[in-house]
Formats: sequence, C-alpha cells, structure tokens
Amino acid sequence: MNWASARVRADPKYFQRLAAQQSPEHLWIGCSDSRVPANEIVGLDPGELFVHRNVANLAPPRDVNFLSVLQYSVEILKVRHIIVCGHYGCGGVRAAIDNQRRGLIDHWLQPIADMAHRHKAHLRAITDFDTRVNVVCEHNVRTQVEYLGRNPFVVDAWRKGQSLAIHGWIYSIRDGLLRNLDLSIAHPKQVDALSERPWFPND
Repeated sequence: MNWASARVRADPKYFQRLAAQQSPEHLWIGCSDSRVPANEIVGLDPGELFVHRNVANLAPPRDVNFLSVLQYSVEILKVRHIIVCGHYGCGGVRAAIDNQRRGLIDHWLQPIADMAHRHKAHLRAITDFDTRVNVVCEHNVRTQVEYLGRNPFVVDAWRKGQSLAIHGWIYSIRDGLLRNLDLSIAHPKQVDALSERPWFPND
C-alpha cells in the first residue's frame, strides 16, 4: 500500500497508464534468485519488461512454461530484445557441478551439468571452485542464447523480418553491476558464428 501511495503521489496517472496496455520491448529470462530483481536491475518500470524466471535462467527447448512465454512475447507482444541474464555465484549452477544429489532439481539442471562435462578438462584446470562456478555461469548464459537463436519461434520471427535481438548478460550481486558478455545475435548467421566461437582460449 505504501508503494502504491508513493507512486500516485509522484505520478497521479501512473496506474491508469499501466492498466491501459502492456507493450514491453524486452523479454527478460533470468534466475529465480530473490536477490536478482529484474526491473530494478535494468531501471525499468512495471510494464516495460516481460519477465520469465526459473532456477539458473534456462531457456529449455522442451519446457512448455518457457515456450509459452517465449511465443507470447515474440508473436503477440512483438518484443524487440530478449535478454538472458545469469548471475555470478548462482546456486543452481553450483548445484549442477558439485556432484551432490538433490532430487528433482538435478533433472532441471542436467543441461548445465552436461555442458560442464563437455568442457571438464578446461574447468578442472580452474582450481578455485567459486571461480569455476562463475565461469560456468557465463557459459550457461551463452548456451541459453544459442538455444534461443535456434528456437523455432525466434527463427520464424527472423524469417518474417521481425526486429528481434538476443543478448547475454550477467549480474554480480556483490557490486550490483550488469556485464555485457558480448553474446548479442539478431540473425541466424550470427547464431552460427557464436556456435563456432571458442569456449576457452586455445580451443
């Protein structure tokens, strides 16, 4: 109630405008972590960011919940930007690579475990486990950007000439800063170029 009152004092017509329509230009795919509030991080008001959150900010190609959000945002809302935002120290990423059993969540995190396994030689060379987790956090963002770039909803939008770009970012809870991981794609050829980019130096 205090928040609503403060909004009205600052802008008497704020809720009238908010109720009139939803026309965000951005879809945010982020982690469920309570310390990573999407709108506040990017400085956008409610109504300006369409948000999907799950453990470890995944974009799984067979998850109906995620696919429903993606289709609606791309085909109905016509968002112009999809942001995959991970965060350093992600508990989901940590759980995916620490070889501990936790139950159902292990199945959800299997794509991250698989990705880490493919690059196990490089990752084992990182002796500090927290640093290793953070490297996997970055590479998990890259994996999800690639998944999105090959998703039929995205591919169809590009074929129709729709303006749509996908970006990979990561957030640091320690300093509150967003970092661009230089993973932006806006065309199928850029997806291929990203796939061919080395994951680690000397790959």
